[in-house]
Amino acid sequence: MVKLQTLYTAETGVALYPGSLGIELAVSCDLPTKEEYGRRVSVSLLPCSVSGIQGCIMRIDPNADGTGDHPKTIIEVAVQARLGDALNVSDGDIVTNKVPD
Repeated sequence: MVKLQTLYTAETGVALYPGSLGIELAVSCDLPTKEEYGRRVSVSLLPCSVSGIQGCIMRIDPNADGTGDHPKTIIEVAVQARLGDALNVSDGDIVTNKVPD
C-alpha cells in the first residue's frame, strides 16, 4: 500500500493506513470495476464503513477473477488508522461492515 499511497489517496480522498484488515464474509462479494486511461486498475476500491469508521474495501484483480490467494468471501478493508487497534479486534472477531447501496 505504501507504493501506491498517492493513487489510493487520490481515489478515496483519505490517506489510508499502510495495511488492511481482512474480513471473511458469509457470502461471496463482487466489487465494481473501474476503467482509467483505457486500462483496468489492478485494485478495485469501494467506499465502506466498519463499525462507524469510514474507509474502503479493496480487492486486487487476481482475487476478483478467482486466480489470487483469497476467495470472493474475503475482503480487505483499509482506513486512516490500523483497524485492528482502532476496533480492538483480533483474528476471528466479528465486526460490522456496511457497504452503500
